[in-house]
Amino acid sequence: SQYHKMYRTVKATSGRQIFQPLHTLRAAEKELLPGFHQFEWQPALKNVSESYNVGIINGLSGWTSSLDDSPADTITRRFRYDVALVAALKDLEEDIMEGLRDTGMEDSACTLGFRVMIKECCDGMGDVSEKHGGGPAVPEKAVRFSFTVMSVSIQAEDEQEEVTIFTEPKPNSELSCKPLCLMFVDESDHETLTAVLGPIVAERNAMKESRLILSMGGMPRSFRFHFRGTGYDEKMVREMEGLEASGSTYICTLCDSSRAEAAQNMVLHSITRSHDENLERYEIWRTNPFSESVDELRDRVKGVSAKPFLETQPTLDALHCDIGNATEFYKIFQDEIGEVYKNPNPSREERRSWRAALDKQLRKKMKLKPVMRMNGNYARRLMTMEATEVVCELVPSEERREVLRELMRLYLQMKPVWRATCPAKECPDQLCRYSFNSQRFADLLSATFKYRYNGKITNYLHKTLAHVPEIIERDGSIGAWASEGNESANKLFRRFRKMNARQSKA
Repeated sequence: SQYHKMYRTVKATSGRQIFQPLHTLRAAEKELLPGFHQFEWQPALKNVSESYNVGIINGLSGWTSSLDDSPADTITRRFRYDVALVAALKDLEEDIMEGLRDTGMEDSACTLGFRVMIKECCDGMGDVSEKHGGGPAVPEKAVRFSFTVMSVSIQAEDEQEEVTIFTEPKPNSELSCKPLCLMFVDESDHETLTAVLGPIVAERNAMKESRLILSMGGMPRSFRFHFRGTGYDEKMVREMEGLEASGSTYICTLCDSSRAEAAQNMVLHSITRSHDENLERYEIWRTNPFSESVDELRDRVKGVSAKPFLETQPTLDALHCDIGNATEFYKIFQDEIGEVYKNPNPSREERRSWRAALDKQLRKKMKLKPVMRMNGNYARRLMTMEATEVVCELVPSEERREVLRELMRLYLQMKPVWRATCPAKECPDQLCRYSFNSQRFADLLSATFKYRYNGKITNYLHKTLAHVPEIIERDGSIGAWASEGNESANKLFRRFRKMNARQSKA
């Protein structure tokens, strides 16, 4: 009614119709929602109905409701995966057609051979309780699964080369990150999570085997989809791929290194893990063909002790990498203020006083309020030369200060490489020097900070030092495949639940 009033007033006073009448808006919105466009799959998808006009469905459709904790019909809502992908492609229709024209391809000749790259993200969110709602009782955790169309390319029949006709310019914006499924599930509750994601995985597997026929620019064209699950943080990857939790001795989701090995040899590792290998290893773990003891068996399967459920692409999550490394630097700063290298086992009180000193200094000089858990914004402010200078004021010995500065300098050289959407364009020099820088960084850690890295190293630090160049060589980017889009859309989710994130408990 508000809108209607506005519509009438504006029309009456200006004589021009700026606002559209409501029913036209509704009609326009319908086209943007999944379930509007006609399409078909060849061959038809296994176990997925052929109807195309399905909108929002109950994520548990197909499961019998024996989940007694909370009423089953409130747990999850989702779009059917193929229907959502069609809506996302139709959304990009103009861009795709323009891309075809720009590459000078004959529009009517290009009906086959389209390849679509999809990035998948999935992230758990804590505390999404209704602040004052009378809704049904649901667990106060949510998991959001979403996808982004990263690129569309085409291989014409007579051509060898693939030509990319569309690339998502902002792969980490919440605008390009399309929600597929919202669930009120705790991400640590493996059983429920797999039950809810099960149908999505099944649809995704079915789509890999088939091609989509969809009209684009007035002609039916055929698309094949490639899915890359890269937008998961380490916790989620370990859960989906059947690895032990992140405190495990098998520190890496990309290689088989143990924590002690990774601390010994910080730089030289290559990516070995993959979804298929994890499945094989799980079979070995389950059957124990060589009748080994638990320890031998665990060493043979390198910590794969549950059935991998969803295929993820072994990569590094740029956002959590930032956060993990900032946490590590924060601890190094404390240790340096307290000169731990001289006095290897300080008491708790001493540690507390160094931390208080560090926080006070950062607050005074950098206006950085201490945070409970390290977050992205804090990490960005802490990892600067400015912050390092501020911390150095508290470090007694000059040579230790120099080392800290050097560490931060190297880190700042390395960081753009795994943050940039396209490192070869945005920071080619840092990309070339990455291996050298990471080697130097590792040497500093193992020499000057031996007290911290003796047989132990954090997961993300290991990945930052050992795996970045290889991932970039393979994918061309780490930043573009990160989970930020999904993380920033979490804010929207909170907003729609009228939950303004943790501002008031009233």
